[in-house]
This record gives sequence, structure tokens and C-alpha cells, in this order.
Amino acid sequence: MTAAPTPMVRGLSTRLARLPIRRISLIALGIAIIYGVVAGTTATLRTGKFDTHDWVNFLVQGIARGSVYALIALGYTLVYGILLMINFAHGEVFMAGSFTAFFVASALAGHGFLDRQPIISFVILLLVSVATSVTVALLLERLAYRPLRGAPRLVPLITAIGASLFLQYTFRGLYGEQAQAYPEIDAFQGTVQIAGFPVTKEQLIVIVGALILWLALYLFIERTRTGRAMRAVGEDRQIAALMGIDVDRTIRITFAVGGALAGAAGILYVLLFNQVNFTMGFIPGLKAFTAAVLGGIGSITGAALGGLILGVLEAVGPTLFLTGTGIPSAFQLTPIVSFGILVLVLIFLPGGLLGAPEEKRA
Repeated sequence: MTAAPTPMVRGLSTRLARLPIRRISLIALGIAIIYGVVAGTTATLRTGKFDTHDWVNFLVQGIARGSVYALIALGYTLVYGILLMINFAHGEVFMAGSFTAFFVASALAGHGFLDRQPIISFVILLLVSVATSVTVALLLERLAYRPLRGAPRLVPLITAIGASLFLQYTFRGLYGEQAQAYPEIDAFQGTVQIAGFPVTKEQLIVIVGALILWLALYLFIERTRTGRAMRAVGEDRQIAALMGIDVDRTIRITFAVGGALAGAAGILYVLLFNQVNFTMGFIPGLKAFTAAVLGGIGSITGAALGGLILGVLEAVGPTLFLTGTGIPSAFQLTPIVSFGILVLVLIFLPGGLLGAPEEKRA
């Protein structure tokens, strides 16, 4: 016969069972991450391989890149705030605008108008991209999402993934599968000096343009009647309808605004990366989703903040954390930074930096 456990053994077993294993594991993981970041950063700085100008250059690159992520992330967060769904086809809305505007840019460059009238040309490209993205976003809402509005939340999610693939291969058939180089605008080339550090004109346009668009969206949401209607629908669709708000119209406007921001982001994106293809929306879309989750999906300010943080960490992180460890080609590990952040945020802070607690959003 097996001897009965003594009171001491039973007490020890009870205390072990009550230990917050998950919390201890998270604390240990957090300590390991902090140690790795501090050790890698210290080792990199000791090498003296990069000077102040290099770090400022990385920082500006990150802010410019993060500005694009922020604009795309705003589309995710707007739709989630209204419908509590993740529009995984939003990356293709971003792609559709900039890819369509490429053909207009090529025509303008062929006639020399792109360099003779750079500002007007840029505005034309912006309008074409925005109009295309808004059209695609509205078609998505009407054909793919509206019929499923009362369905379980998993159904629209699967539909969004299917819509993403459908749009990718539709534009592949329409525009071809080869990557296309965007014509450069000569007036946007070169650098300007800010606080003694060189910043390219294209980076400056991207950062300032994204800031203006974010401020315009913030004022639209906070100060206009339509913005108040959007916030009311996001709080409770049924109550908003009883108060006389046209819920369907408000949802259409939400998709249109998100599409417009994606179209603008598409033009700013090509200023930085200078090429388009039918899959170009996939990775920026995932990174923008990561930015939205990081900032707190459903929060406009959080989406902008998350985009900037992600962009800076992508630009600075691989060099700062990994160069000193002897890892070659640290920049090839940039996706680890992006999606590692997503995993860590979901583990440690599911609501994001500025989002509501998870139980309030369920």
C-alpha cells in the first residue's frame, strides 16, 4: 500500500499549486528580453561602429516608415472600432491605390509633366490613389462584409482573408505580376538640414504629410457631426440607430475614410521604397496591424503611436540590438522585430498601449 502524504508534503503541494506559474513565466521572459536588449545594445555601442549622424539617420528612417504604418493602421482601427472586426484586406486597399496611380505617374513622366509641375503631379497621384482605394474599400464593405454583419465574428474574419487573396490576384491579372519602379520626381530628391542633420526631402514629405492626415482625422472624429456618429455607432449600434443615426451610412463613411488614408499612405510609401507590385500590401498590412495592436486597436492616437514605435524599432532595433553580438546582416532580421513585438504585446499587454482592457472590448 502507498503511504499517505504527510501534512508537510500536502501543504507544500498546495502552495505549489497556488503559485502563479503564468505570471512567473512572464516575469522570467520579460527579464530575459530586457537582459538581451541591454546586452546587445551595450555591445553595439562599445564597437563605436556608428556615430551620432548614423543613429539620427536610422531614427528619421524609422519615423518616416512608421508614419506610413500609422496611416494604414488607422484604417484597421477605424473599422475595428465600428464593427469589431479585423479587415485583413486593408493591405490590398493600400496596394490598389498606389499601383493604379503608378500608371498615371508613368504617363505624366513620359510627357515631362512630372518634373515640370511636381506639386500638381503629386496632388494628381494622391487623388488617383485615394479615389481608387476608397472605391475598393466601399466595394469590400458592400459586397463582402455587409451581408455578414450579423454573422459570428469568425465568419467576417475568414471572409476578409479571402477578400485579400481575391484582390491580390485580381490586380495581378489586371496590372501584371512584375514589380514596377515608380518614376522619381526630381524636385523631391536631395536633402535638407534640420538641426544640423541631413533629412531627405522625401522623408520630410512623408512625415509631415502623415502628421497632417492624422490631425485631420482626429479633428474629423472629435469635432464633426459625422465623427460623433461614428463614435456612437462604435459604442452601440442598436442604441445609435434608435437615436436616429443612419448606421449603414456611418459604416460606409468609416470604410471610405480608412480607404482614403490607405490610398494616401500608398503614395507616401512609394516615395520611400519606389516600387509597386500586386503583393506589396501584404507585409505593410501585417505590420500596420501590429502597430494597431501595439497602440491599442480601436484607438486613433494609439494606432499612430504604435506605427511610429514600430517604424523606429524596425529601423534602429536590428542594428542597435544585434550588431554588437556579431550577427551578420542584422537588417535581414527586421521581421523578427516586427512580429516579435506583436507576440510580446499580445502576451504582456493584450489591450495595447492606449486601448481598452480586453474584457471591455469583448
